[in-house]
Amino acid sequence: MYDKTLVLEILHQILNASKTVAQRFEVVDSIDYFLDSPAGLEKLDSICMQLIAIGESLKNIDKITDKTLLEQYPQVDWKGAKGIRDIISHHYFDLDAEEIYFVCDTKLDTLTETIEKIIKDLEN
Repeated sequence: MYDKTLVLEILHQILNASKTVAQRFEVVDSIDYFLDSPAGLEKLDSICMQLIAIGESLKNIDKITDKTLLEQYPQVDWKGAKGIRDIISHHYFDLDAEEIYFVCDTKLDTLTETIEKIIKDLEN
């Protein structure tokens, strides 16, 4: 068995980070927003830092739970969610703004909802 208190703490951190990404992404109306101004690049950078934190935290949950928790929630591509951390961290100068836009636009809500569900399930 794993330390449920620690896992819940990490899940709450992930939830906060995903909500921060959503809030920062609200003003982004296209990929060009990221690329056409210094402010857009700053927004991209700040979103990427949160995505790195989310990916790293998901990896930690897998370590703590021996990969038994996240697999119970197949609505999220966990491998992809963890992998984006590696892509951003190790290939930052080759970062694809289109991919970050796609993730924020199409995947973030499902991640947030699923993390909320996992928290609720563990707290009950």
